[in-house]
Amino acid sequence: MVRNGSTTNLCAIDLSKAFDKVNHHGLFLKLMKRQIPNKLLSLLESLFKDCLTCVKWEHLYSNAFSLEFGVRQGSVLSPFLFTVYLDGLSNICLHRKGCFILLYADDILLISPSVCELELLLHVCERELHWLDMAINFFKKSCCLRIGPRHDVVCAKIASVSGCVLSWVSEIKYLGVYIVNCRSFKCSVDAAKCAFYRSANAIFGKIGRIALEEVTLQLTKSKSVPLLIWSRGLPVK
Repeated sequence: MVRNGSTTNLCAIDLSKAFDKVNHHGLFLKLMKRQIPNKLLSLLESLFKDCLTCVKWEHLYSNAFSLEFGVRQGSVLSPFLFTVYLDGLSNICLHRKGCFILLYADDILLISPSVCELELLLHVCERELHWLDMAINFFKKSCCLRIGPRHDVVCAKIASVSGCVLSWVSEIKYLGVYIVNCRSFKCSVDAAKCAFYRSANAIFGKIGRIALEEVTLQLTKSKSVPLLIWSRGLPVK
């Protein structure tokens, strides 16, 4: 859209405690609609059914109880299950020309050719998320940004259905990449540079004088370099 002289409007949505609010029964219904094999569905059902936890207070532990909501944090399978749970959001843009939704786990990015359409798209997403018992965190990472010839034009703030206001910012973070408010699509690498220097300085400060040069270079390559090239969209080799 930017190449045709239009200005694109983005809205990054941050969900509050998203992975912890997944309804297991709703997730199983969505998996059945995708016609997954019965054995796999039974395996997933057993996985969540037998998931127990307890509360620790100093040196005391409560009785174990089952978890009826949420997917496991850090699990390789959790982002895929969470995406299936939110698959209804992907159908919102089918009848909205020029609108797109980028969705990966709990990172949601709304794209619209106009500010008014962006606000309407936000309202539809908010209602869909409310039906899934998901809440948008409007006070931290949720914000809006413009890219195109009119990127510096002052626009009215986007308001949600609940009355919360999203401000226009100079950059937004999506999947670790900082997208900048500019005339053309551009990403900032300032945060990646800072992370790289912090990691490299920590390595040199700990072992720079006592370890072999090959060891220091290997640690820098494996720990520091990926922090630098991730925001540039390059694969880590």
